[in-house]
Amino acid sequence: MFSPIMKLVKLFSPRGKKFYFSIWMLTGLRPRNISLYRLALTHKSAMIKSDDGRLINNERLEYLGDAVLGAIIANELYLRYPKGSEGFLTKTRSRIVSRSHLNEIAYSMGLAEMLATNLQTDPRQTHVLGDALEAVIGAVFLDYGFDDCSKFINTKLIGKYIDIEKLIRKDTNYKSLLIEWAQKYKKSVNFITEEHHSSDYSSPLFISYASFDGEKIGEGKGASKKEAQQNAARKALKEVSGK
Repeated sequence: MFSPIMKLVKLFSPRGKKFYFSIWMLTGLRPRNISLYRLALTHKSAMIKSDDGRLINNERLEYLGDAVLGAIIANELYLRYPKGSEGFLTKTRSRIVSRSHLNEIAYSMGLAEMLATNLQTDPRQTHVLGDALEAVIGAVFLDYGFDDCSKFINTKLIGKYIDIEKLIRKDTNYKSLLIEWAQKYKKSVNFITEEHHSSDYSSPLFISYASFDGEKIGEGKGASKKEAQQNAARKALKEVSGK
C-alpha cells in the first residue's frame, strides 16, 4: 500500500510512534501492518493515494468490519443467552451495532482525535465515527484474524463500552413512547424532517422536529431520517416529562 521506506519513516517518526502506540492501546494488540489502521482512520474527505495511484479511504474496511462485528456479536449473544429467542437475539444485536450506539462508543474511545477527515461538520453529528470503528475492526481482522479480533471486541468493547444488560432493559424506541404519551393525553404528534447537504464530502444531515398540536417541542439531528426522529422524540419526551 505504501513503499517500505515510507513505512519506516512514518513508523519511526514521533508522529508515527504516537499513532502506533495509540492503536496498541486502543486494540490491545501490537499492529503488524500499521498502514491498515491508518487507512481505517482515513475518511473519504481526506483520501490518501495508494502505491498504484488510486485514491483510497476506509469504506472497504468499514464494510468488512461491519460484517465481522455482526458475526462476533451474534456469536456472543448466542452463547450468553442460550434460551433467547431468534427475535430477542436479533433485536439485541441491532441495538448493539446501531449507528448511534457505535458513534457513542467510537467517541468514548477517542477515535474523533485519531480520525483523518476534512469534514466541515462535527463528526458526532454524522455517522463517520461509527464507520471508523467498524473500519478499525476490519483492520484488526485482516491484521490478526477472527479469533484475536473477537478477543479485541470482547475485552475492549463489551463490558467497557457496551453494557448488554442495560441495552436489553432500555427501551430506545423514543418515537413510539412519544406517540403513546400523545395518545394518552389526546394530543396530535407530528414529525417534520429536513435533509441538509453540505459542500464537503459528508453524507446528508437530517434534522427532525417533533411537535404537539403544531407546537415544536423537540429537535433532533442524525445521519438518517430515523435517527433524527428518534433524537427529536427523546428530547420531546424529556421536555414533557420535565426530566
